[in-house]
Amino acid sequence: MKKRDDHPVQKRVAFVFSAKKDLMAFPKEAMRTAGHNLDQVQRGLSPASAKPLHGLGRGVMELKIKEDSDAYRVVYIAKFQEAIYVLDAFQKKSPTGSKLPQHIQSRIRDRYQYVKKHRPALTQR
Repeated sequence: MKKRDDHPVQKRVAFVFSAKKDLMAFPKEAMRTAGHNLDQVQRGLSPASAKPLHGLGRGVMELKIKEDSDAYRVVYIAKFQEAIYVLDAFQKKSPTGSKLPQHIQSRIRDRYQYVKKHRPALTQR
């Protein structure tokens, strides 16, 4: 999507279920970083912290945010033309590497399926 003056048109951001409330609960700097990264995604760019989350749905991406000694994640999908759907936002607490706990993986899969079934009505909120 391009405007006449070659500036990309920003996609709308749609939050799924509690994702917005969860993101707003991040510490101030982590929330700012997440917002900046989502702004880049809206402009069609790929932030350096964005990585694919394999096995959770085609096109599901994760923003990895470090704040002091804590880690935060924002999971989104940007492949649909009408919007970027933020599926989840949470503090990463797992001491065993980068693998997400099973209950978080299930929640992301469920929300992805919900988006596929109910889009673009989610952008009307």
